[in-house]
Amino acid sequence: MGDVSIRPAEQADLAVLAEVFGDQGFFEDRFTRQAKGLGVLFAAWCSARPVGAVYLWLEDAEEPPIRGHLPGVPLLTHLEVAPDARNRGIGAALVHAAEDYLAGHGHALGALAVRTDNTRAARLYSRLGYRDWGHGTVVCYAERVSPDGRTISEAERCHVLVKGLPDDSPAPLASRTCGER
Repeated sequence: MGDVSIRPAEQADLAVLAEVFGDQGFFEDRFTRQAKGLGVLFAAWCSARPVGAVYLWLEDAEEPPIRGHLPGVPLLTHLEVAPDARNRGIGAALVHAAEDYLAGHGHALGALAVRTDNTRAARLYSRLGYRDWGHGTVVCYAERVSPDGRTISEAERCHVLVKGLPDDSPAPLASRTCGER
């Protein structure tokens, strides 16, 4: 079927990312931030089709508790893998790509927030070496677009997880193909 590759997304990828994952406004915002050096949107590709994405937030955290306890620590946000491409190591490979970028740019620590009810993602992050930050849960805000086109901000209770970088574990996608499970 073909190999999976991961690279920073480009503005020309906007339409296909929005088509596969929805929420064009999210991707437009992330490309604007990326153009200003405020983050990096990584996308996993199978041929010409995106099968996953993660945004590396390089700005100060929006949530005051995270900003206060982890000043200047980049955040991995909005990890998503297409439903038909899940359980193939793509999410882990996206996380590793973001971590490699951080380590290569001199960051010693990475962090992320995961909803308290998202146990599947929490298990993945635990397997990848992320640990609870030790300061309790945090209210994070997720934006979604309603059917009438309005952007709605919704509060979510999240666990904050951190990981020291660089990590010596190998990237799991080195020999994966699009059809491999």
